[in-house]
Amino acid sequence: MINRRTFSKALGLGTGAAAVPLSGLRTTASATTAAHQPGGASVAAVTPGTHTGFQTVKQVKAGLLDVGYAEAGPAHGPVVICLHGWPYDIHSYVDVAPILADLGYRVIVPHLRGHGSTRFLSGHTPRTAEQSAIALDVLALMDALKIDKAVLAGFDWGSRTADIISALWPERVKALVSTGGYLITQRSTQLEPALPAVEHNWWYQWYFATERGKKAMEDEKKRIALCRYVWTLVSPNWDFDDATYERTAEAFKNPDYAAIVLYNYRWRIGLIEGEHRYDRYEKLLAAQPSIGVPTVTLDAALDPFTPAGDGSTYRGHFTGPYEHRTIADIGHNLPQEAPTAFAQAVVDADRL
Repeated sequence: MINRRTFSKALGLGTGAAAVPLSGLRTTASATTAAHQPGGASVAAVTPGTHTGFQTVKQVKAGLLDVGYAEAGPAHGPVVICLHGWPYDIHSYVDVAPILADLGYRVIVPHLRGHGSTRFLSGHTPRTAEQSAIALDVLALMDALKIDKAVLAGFDWGSRTADIISALWPERVKALVSTGGYLITQRSTQLEPALPAVEHNWWYQWYFATERGKKAMEDEKKRIALCRYVWTLVSPNWDFDDATYERTAEAFKNPDYAAIVLYNYRWRIGLIEGEHRYDRYEKLLAAQPSIGVPTVTLDAALDPFTPAGDGSTYRGHFTGPYEHRTIADIGHNLPQEAPTAFAQAVVDADRL
């Protein structure tokens, strides 16, 4: 989830398989957005939970992976790649994708490494999850699908991944939607203590650092229960039903899921070193590179990881055309809780 350094600073300032459609209870979450860019189109409002599944999940060999991804919209439309976070999967975009597809976008929603039907091509590939490794996975996917440039949109791990590609490979990014702002991890700052409230919010990160937490994650039933509990904490207003969670929890049954999640969180706080193949990228990211592509940042007002204020704590990292919006009454899983607001941000970022 979100970068501890950013949140601590803010608080210190004052606070190939077919998808199986399942029925889902519609939520009553509401969202508000800032005024749209003059001339920009407003998307059609969709009630969260209107859609319950993707028609199919495709597979493509890309880099180190056989990537599972959902696709919607015309094959030759402008591309939007939507990236999920933890503990979520492609269904965070189950309502966003149809909105954008109806507007003529080709929408690609991949399972990140260790999730869903995405598999490593070789049993010998280390199951690592440095931030740059996940970004390179997405670039490999774009290459495999012959996508030269796309709008990147994400939250949580997805925001971080989209931020990294926008910073290091801006020529591949038409525009960016980053929930939570600038999330590129600077590992050196992760070694410093944060304020107590921040440390409290990161309880699962410390849990995963222990042998006890490792055992919980490696037990399929226990990790599925743990991830559901996280949903309730970070999205306090989201009244999701059992079917909604179970649909996503299928992605947590990937045989590499525990290894990838544990590695990512342990790596972030310096408990383990990354693979040398990623060192040059991590060195660049440690310098906190700026992002110059057109960007809309979103903050979910009820997300415990959202910095207080109007995005000013990370505004300086974005040097190109830029808008910021705070989405009221919404928690961490912003695209699934407020799909209309998220889709509108994609359209508006594309027109900045």
